[in-house]
Amino acid sequence: MKIKEANAGALTNFEVLDFLRSRGASKDPTRVIVPIAPSEFKVYDYLVESATCNQTKEHINEFLERCKKYKLAKAEVLNIINLRPSALVEIDPIIEQSEKRFGDQLEELVNLVVEVLPEPPTQKTAEEDSNKDKEETTDEKNMDGNETETANNEQIDEHETEQTEDGEQMEVS
Repeated sequence: MKIKEANAGALTNFEVLDFLRSRGASKDPTRVIVPIAPSEFKVYDYLVESATCNQTKEHINEFLERCKKYKLAKAEVLNIINLRPSALVEIDPIIEQSEKRFGDQLEELVNLVVEVLPEPPTQKTAEEDSNKDKEETTDEKNMDGNETETANNEQIDEHETEQTEDGEQMEVS
């Protein structure tokens, strides 16, 4: 591969990932065979976990065509492609003076991003995992709470007790 023009412009994360793959980067656990530096593997690992891994040239070209009407700066377009904001809160820091420049069109731009650029692979699994964790935690709390209540009820039945201000049980004669 020859460099035609050095520092011709900024690259999207997709282009960097494509370049690293062309050099042989992969999820190979040994990583000894390919001529890639450890720092490049760290970049590769990051990009594979981001929305970049699902993007194609077609996605990017379609987004570039459809976002021309918004007259975004090159840096703004680059950041939108790289970060794939899916909410107004996420796109606001990317676009300078977004409310003043776009107003209601900003939501249209977010919808365009969500529609055209694929979502990260970890976004789906992370949401599912967090929901499962919440359910398990709730079930465990319910089980622990029921056991504690049962134990307390058994103690009360054996002896008449009163609770002090500190929350301790005190036997009453």
